[in-house]
Amino acid sequence: MSTDNGRIELAILIPEALPAQVHKVVTDVVQGGYAGAVVPPVYVSRAATMVRGSGATVNTTVGFPHGTNKPTLKAIEATSSIKDGADAVMIVAHLPHLIRGDFDAARAELLEIVRAARATRREVQINVIIESAMLMQQHDGERLIATACRAIRESGCDGVASATGFHPAGAGTEDAIRAIRRHAESLIVVASGNIAASEAQRYLAAGADRTIVDAALSSFP
Repeated sequence: MSTDNGRIELAILIPEALPAQVHKVVTDVVQGGYAGAVVPPVYVSRAATMVRGSGATVNTTVGFPHGTNKPTLKAIEATSSIKDGADAVMIVAHLPHLIRGDFDAARAELLEIVRAARATRREVQINVIIESAMLMQQHDGERLIATACRAIRESGCDGVASATGFHPAGAGTEDAIRAIRRHAESLIVVASGNIAASEAQRYLAAGADRTIVDAALSSFP
């Protein structure tokens, strides 16, 4: 087991994921000493049962992969997953707010979700996916990332994740992770989105606190 496994989560978020595939990923997490498993909401309850007592966490998504649901629906989805046993949720932010650099709108959306989530379980970890590759393609990309980080911080969330892996702009690059790190302040920085196990160390070295590895791109002993 790598000493860095405790900073890596294994994800299976492909829409066609079968129960047996999810079971294998969660088993790999427990046996390999990884930080946690990232699974679709429908599998949270099963995964929570599997990791119990292992020290690993169960993470899931909200508004995935496009972030276009209304905040009220995202709040319902988050609270449902938390009740099923999720230790952490990753909210896909409403990207038009971020690409316009609209701090007030971005913060307001997240506040509604955070209030509902914290009312369900105060200690749940809440991270926000910002599609950093898309933001970095804009002429003022770093300013947009700074605004997104501020909205995430001031809404009471815990961390910022770089990408879903489903956006045409691609996954967050190492440069995007460095930009997020510069503006994260107290936020946890999570590298995410189509990252293979062989790439995890590069993202950690670039400044990520944790890396989410796509199990579909990787194999584990």
